[in-house]
Amino acid sequence: IAQIVRYFHSASLKGEESRQVLYLMGPVGSGKSSLVEKLQRGLEEAEAAYAIEGCPMFEEPLHLIPRHLRKEFEKMLGVHVEGDLCPVCRFRLKEEFSGRYEEVPVTSRFFSKRNRVGIGVVPPVDPNNQDTSVLIGSEDISKLDLYSEGDPRVLDLNGALNVGNRGMCEFIEVFKNETEYLHAMITATQEKVIPAPGRHGMVYVDTVIVAHSNEAEWQKFKADHTNEAILDRIVVVRVPYNLRLSEEVKIYQKIIRYSDFRAHVAPHTLEIASMFAILSRLEATAKCDLMTKLKLYNGEEVVEKGKTKKIDVQELREDAKREGMNGISTRFIMKALDNALSDNIEGNCINPINVRESLVSMVKEGDLPDDTRKQHLEFLQDVLHKEYLEMLEKEITKAFVYSYQEQAEALFQNYLDHAEAFVNKTRVKDRNTKEELQPDEGFLKSIEEQIAIIGSAAEGFRQEVIAYLWAASRRGERVSYRSYEPLKEAIEKKLMTSVRDISRIITKARTRDEEQTAKYNAMVKNLLDSGYCESCVDVVLKYAANNLWKD
Repeated sequence: IAQIVRYFHSASLKGEESRQVLYLMGPVGSGKSSLVEKLQRGLEEAEAAYAIEGCPMFEEPLHLIPRHLRKEFEKMLGVHVEGDLCPVCRFRLKEEFSGRYEEVPVTSRFFSKRNRVGIGVVPPVDPNNQDTSVLIGSEDISKLDLYSEGDPRVLDLNGALNVGNRGMCEFIEVFKNETEYLHAMITATQEKVIPAPGRHGMVYVDTVIVAHSNEAEWQKFKADHTNEAILDRIVVVRVPYNLRLSEEVKIYQKIIRYSDFRAHVAPHTLEIASMFAILSRLEATAKCDLMTKLKLYNGEEVVEKGKTKKIDVQELREDAKREGMNGISTRFIMKALDNALSDNIEGNCINPINVRESLVSMVKEGDLPDDTRKQHLEFLQDVLHKEYLEMLEKEITKAFVYSYQEQAEALFQNYLDHAEAFVNKTRVKDRNTKEELQPDEGFLKSIEEQIAIIGSAAEGFRQEVIAYLWAASRRGERVSYRSYEPLKEAIEKKLMTSVRDISRIITKARTRDEEQTAKYNAMVKNLLDSGYCESCVDVVLKYAANNLWKD
């Protein structure tokens, strides 16, 4: 988006970009068309623009000013007048108004894609029937009996470049057209003129040409050296797939919101589907595994097990310039969600389990290279399986443990007290007895070992935690157990290991006494309050029983 803004900013300053084609290149479903639609909508929502009444090209009224008077008008108005009248308006000025430009009627019109006012669209054209009239208009044959061939009144200036004058002209899947068909781009960009149909000379156009296609077509077009004239007039902007998890989830939420998809979506369903999509788009690195990379790109604080040094996200991005140009599209994921719903005979609900199964099925049946299929199945059956079990374990533990938040905060405050005393080589004052005690290293280690921080790494980790939280406190931020992601993860895992009753009450199949039944019902209620429905809560609890607490 920053590149597109830079293009328009430079073009507005009459830089070279004002005479270049804006070309969006990216994989299918990466949002190229959506970006162009946003630009077009921006034009449509802009104020109405003045135009010569009756002009087929939405003509700029200032073009009526004779050339010898333009400098004088420019001083008066503070506006540079560039360009010429279209043949139709030039004829009308001469014949209807006898050159009296001040008498030519002017109207105001809004930009409109539907009404073809200031926004033109060129769809891919059949190679065997490429008619340039789609671009530059044509001559009205019915009028040739009335007027001579060179008379402007026979012109029908309704081509996409004519229509897009003073606005925008979109070329959809631009390189699906024959190269000869695109030659109008050369003069439309550099000289800002296009040939008029028949024998009518050149027509001035001031339009932003926005083209888009996928990378394979771009590479094919680029490889042909005879296309150098057009290539030299193109500003390429890569439009890769989204690589941020939270944004990917929003994409599916938006698609579902505006569709007729009326199923209940269980918590973490879109998150797991989004994780798969993004994992398929990431490039492997020696610095961390792909799941860690995904979380870092999502803005999460991640410290790999056994390490205290943070990974530089900017370095990861610089090492993978082509990241996001390949992978699973949003359309693929939406098909999987639809399939999961149609396959679910138990209820009108989709959950991470049946969506993952749907994705596995689609990958197995899809037309993919063997190594790609193998990698995608590994993501689904191994990486995401483990990730979902971790999510599920945390969620069930939170639902099961009474006052989970309070217990987590108590552990956090206790850790903070002892870690700060350890780092500063002081004593800890007991909150109840006020007695001063040595820092409890055993307690600190019991938290840290949950994320494999052991040995000499522990001291550095404690220093980093205290420094991070102290800085956050000075900035006026509220400090809680959620403030520092690695410590949050350690505390949550510590709480999970301390819960032994879950495995005995998790499924209805186990015999439970009255107390355990009450705990089970309370846990289910908490899960229902968290966004589960009666159908999916039963499914995920059975899944947890079979995969988390088998013994």
